[in-house]
Amino acid sequence: MRIVVDRDLCDGHGMCEAMAHEYFELDDDDVMRVLVESPPESERAKVHAAVQSCPALALSLQD
Repeated sequence: MRIVVDRDLCDGHGMCEAMAHEYFELDDDDVMRVLVESPPESERAKVHAAVQSCPALALSLQD
């Protein structure tokens, strides 16, 4: 599994960071960074929930 970000869609809401701060981080300019691009399979449910929480639909998961 790999986290994919569409930077053109990301509005910096921070929902992903709030749900999975180990994998997502907003910097001081509200630009989202993926901290771990390929999280372990054991974290799939948590990362999937964070991706689904994005109101801008800027995140997806690829297998």
